[in-house]
Amino acid sequence: MSDAPTYALLRDRALIEVTGSDWRSFLQGQLTQDIETLKPGELRFGALLSPQGRLLFDLFIQDRGDSGLLDVAADRRDALMARLALYRLRAKVEFAPAGEPVVALWGTRQAEEGFAVDPRLPALGFRGYGAQPPGVRGDAAAYDLHRLTLGVPATADYGEDATYPIEANVDLLNGIDFRKGCFVGQETTSRMKRRGQIKSRMLPITYDGPPPAFGAEVLAGELRAGQVRSGVSGRAIALLRLDRIEGAALTVDGRPVTASHPAWLET
Repeated sequence: MSDAPTYALLRDRALIEVTGSDWRSFLQGQLTQDIETLKPGELRFGALLSPQGRLLFDLFIQDRGDSGLLDVAADRRDALMARLALYRLRAKVEFAPAGEPVVALWGTRQAEEGFAVDPRLPALGFRGYGAQPPGVRGDAAAYDLHRLTLGVPATADYGEDATYPIEANVDLLNGIDFRKGCFVGQETTSRMKRRGQIKSRMLPITYDGPPPAFGAEVLAGELRAGQVRSGVSGRAIALLRLDRIEGAALTVDGRPVTASHPAWLET
């Protein structure tokens, strides 16, 4: 990394403040991440799954002492608050939108004040809420390119109730704590991890020209090998069948594409 930081206002992200004396224990029972051991100011990545174990919402959680902060997709914030309210029962917990902007910072090893390291992958940089540090200003498109260059999936790749978190590499991006107690969808998630038979994973693909349409089929010869998700010119994320892509010539819409395994995905 250089020491010329770039930051971007992520307008596609929004915040939820979680308050009440039970906020920590409530989230502990719902999310894939361990909330009980979260330290003040620390940021962790996690998800809320369906009871069947599919991804509904990806999110970041920050401990603010007497409350928690959830960093979620802006167009899904209301739906997440409604879903959490269904599980509230008698828990002393409240959810409200928070107005602070979500800012990404990368291209530096030093976090500015008010920023926390991205818990998915240190190379992604830092995330902050409210602050805009000095440095070269980027935009959400620049951040997407940064993320895609590292081969990291994001909300746009998951779909709603369409993908298992292990297929989306949430486990390899520090988003699931398999040692904590129960969480929604735990049985299916733990079984997939325990058996170690992961048929599909999200991998970065590269190609020449503009990105294929979302949902375009990836073919290994004549066999369907997967589906393209989000992308920019030259690179995208695809959900791929691991048993069909090894050593195969891959194409999308007749164009050759190449799948790769980032070093972080080999852990």
